[in-house]
Amino acid sequence: MLQRILGAKGPATSALGLGCMGMSDLYGPSDRAESIATLHAAVDAGVVLLDTGDFYGMGHNEMLIGDALADAGFTRSHKRDDVQISVKFGAQRDPAGNWIGFDGRPSAVKNALSYTLRRLRVDHIDIYRPARLDPNVPIEDTVGAIADMVKAGYVRHIGLSEVGSDTLRRAVAVHPIVDLQIEYSLISRGLERDILPTCRDLGIGITAYGVLSRGLISGHWSKDWGSKDKGKGVDFRAHSPRFQGENLDHNLALVEELRRVAAEKGVTVAQIAIAWVLSQGQDIVPLVGARRRDRLAESLGALDVTLTPDDLAAIERAVPMDSAAGDRYNAHAMASLDSER
Repeated sequence: MLQRILGAKGPATSALGLGCMGMSDLYGPSDRAESIATLHAAVDAGVVLLDTGDFYGMGHNEMLIGDALADAGFTRSHKRDDVQISVKFGAQRDPAGNWIGFDGRPSAVKNALSYTLRRLRVDHIDIYRPARLDPNVPIEDTVGAIADMVKAGYVRHIGLSEVGSDTLRRAVAVHPIVDLQIEYSLISRGLERDILPTCRDLGIGITAYGVLSRGLISGHWSKDWGSKDKGKGVDFRAHSPRFQGENLDHNLALVEELRRVAAEKGVTVAQIAIAWVLSQGQDIVPLVGARRRDRLAESLGALDVTLTPDDLAAIERAVPMDSAAGDRYNAHAMASLDSER
């Protein structure tokens, strides 16, 4: 497995990480046994970085990872420190699963961490980060509380998620930040304008989620998904602007252009999309959201794809910057993103 460094002061990690959200929440039903098998296959393949959130399935995802890491078959071959667990916290949900706010207060930081450690059955978290900026709490207070947990040995490194340049600068004045987790794909490139240069100036790495735009640019998405999967579980893509009506038609047309480039290269659409993110800098680690072993194997194949200048130019012609139709979240969610201000 190729390795990359998370920021100027962060740890070495695998060139690809595994985003685990879909194993528990928001993408419809998943299979527990296959999820655990996929986690094991990822670590066996050298994927070190496992990304989760305490609100993914309202604790379910952390418990799932905890079960996978405690499995006898896993512990015979691996130790706790063979993986790096990245956890987001702070998103608040009611018993029905609705999103009801964010809590970044110092007391909430420490409370959330205590439950996370118990659910994962570990004694420390490798990277701990607020999932969003709490508009009512100075970022200095939130980061300062995590820094207390670093000193106490419960957290190794501090990351941030979906924040803008000003917030990044204020945060690093309190404690080193190893990475910013933010959406980055061929059709989500807004961070290139300001946030990515700021991260590089401050020595902050990028862990890129949504590299296949929630499956939209995976090459596997079809226009009839809505009717085919209706009623099979909660899937927030049913309400995502990029998956709606004419937006979906436009975006799938972009995928077909990308498919032509991928075919000429002899790779899949997903592989060329992931390889593109990998090619944007050694400080960028894509998170792939595979829930099944076959999808994981396809994603790992992107590591063998070398994109030439001609390939990159062809990809740019197929999917130009700002060519996607629709925002990456609905209006309410977009308004909560410090990275979009």
